[in-house]
Amino acid sequence: MSQQNSFAYINDLSAEEERLYAKAGDGSGLSAAERARLDEIRVELDRCYDLLHQRQARADAGLDPAAARLRSARTVEGYEQ
Repeated sequence: MSQQNSFAYINDLSAEEERLYAKAGDGSGLSAAERARLDEIRVELDRCYDLLHQRQARADAGLDPAAARLRSARTVEGYEQ
């Protein structure tokens, strides 16, 4: 995924996330499927941000940022904060 595509994908996911939060905030709540989708979006955003951080770290180290790879959800979600 190119950096430009990454930003577009992040923007699309963020817009969907905002729509779901808006729906939840209007008093109608979310269905089980919508809550599951919200969880999926959060994980996917974490993966995308991880990829962007990898690219920046590689560039800072003088390495090819394009060699960064999207890590699995299991790997990214397993990071300790």
